[in-house]
Amino acid sequence: MLLRRIGIPLVLGLAAQGLMAQAPALRPLKESLAAGLDRVYPELDALYLDLHRNPELSGKEARTAARMAEQLRKSGYTVATGVGGHGVVGVLRNGQGPTVLLRTELDALPVEEKTGLPYASLAPGVMHACGHDAHMAGWAGAASLLAGLKDRWRGTVVMVAQPAEELVEGARAMIADGLFTRFPKPDAALAVHGRADLAAGRVSWVAGYTMANVDAADIVLYGRGSHGARPELSVDPVVLAARTVLAFQTLISREKDPLEPAVLTVGSIHGGTKHNIIPDQVKLQMTLRSYNPAVRAQLMAGVVRIAKAEALAAGAPREPRVDFSEGQEACWNDPALTRRLAARLAQELGAENVEEARPDMVAEDFGEFGKAAGIPSVLLRTGMAEPARVKAGAALPSLHSSAFAPDREAAIRTGAKVLVISALEVLGKP
Repeated sequence: MLLRRIGIPLVLGLAAQGLMAQAPALRPLKESLAAGLDRVYPELDALYLDLHRNPELSGKEARTAARMAEQLRKSGYTVATGVGGHGVVGVLRNGQGPTVLLRTELDALPVEEKTGLPYASLAPGVMHACGHDAHMAGWAGAASLLAGLKDRWRGTVVMVAQPAEELVEGARAMIADGLFTRFPKPDAALAVHGRADLAAGRVSWVAGYTMANVDAADIVLYGRGSHGARPELSVDPVVLAARTVLAFQTLISREKDPLEPAVLTVGSIHGGTKHNIIPDQVKLQMTLRSYNPAVRAQLMAGVVRIAKAEALAAGAPREPRVDFSEGQEACWNDPALTRRLAARLAQELGAENVEEARPDMVAEDFGEFGKAAGIPSVLLRTGMAEPARVKAGAALPSLHSSAFAPDREAAIRTGAKVLVISALEVLGKP
């Protein structure tokens, strides 16, 4: 009877009004993210410029941590500081549902900036040469956007700002300080890291191993010094070092399975003080990279064996000293979650902007969060290079270069979007 009285057209009109009333909740995520980023970007850009001008080395990130804590509080998070050093943790609860951890890094590098930018580092010999300033700005943007998109998700967001990533120490320090007991334990851990060779606006992913095992070796080769004109009275550690460095390369070329990735690089060699003096010792510094744990063990054992053998062959007065440090296991991306996130990112950002990439031989300690919590973790890579320069095939400064400078707006916006989209894929639906 009611239908007859009000008529079909009126019913349809009321239905249309109902749909109109729901329109904001049904607004495509792409539009919501664009509008949200337009609103907060000026603040994120100011944050980036401040962080870039005032970089802090690993373990000394007090000011940087305070800025991150301030950003989280502005977005409505419950914030704790001083976690595992200068670590910051922000928690935002939104009903029952999964918990997702989103990480950024705080630290800069001991690099003298040579970009010539008007907002270049004011700290002598210190620079954000690895893009952590852009990571932090995008992370702060993601925290703000997620707080404003509570109608799209249910669960808990845990924002983690990690110190000492460049020393691969900060993740373990935060875990040891109760990250997963003092705060909600996540169901998944997510992060982004920039790529200097990928156009800003794009994102790449790797399922499985994405970054390598890394070990540093400090080696002291001992000899017997003498006048440079009387080499017969010496055991020359410079010649010994030269032979040893070359012999180390056989670990890669002749002992390792050629289908297993590995890198052995002697990054520094120091010995002697003057042209005509044969010194008593030479010091080497080396980095070892691999993925397979067996290859990692093979390389380390081989370094010790070859150093001792070359010293014995040279008649050195004592065995060399070999110390390993900076041990970090390879970073593993959970394959199922990685592919799930890649599909969602392609849907939201466009398939042309999401690509599968190859593993990299650099190192990261982000994987420690997933291992310690027993949860899937995924580290995605976002582009930082100016698209026009990439298209033109221009030479691009690498990460850790004194000339590195990202296409900051596109890098920050993309970092924020990738974190939000990925988090929403993990979090529960209303």
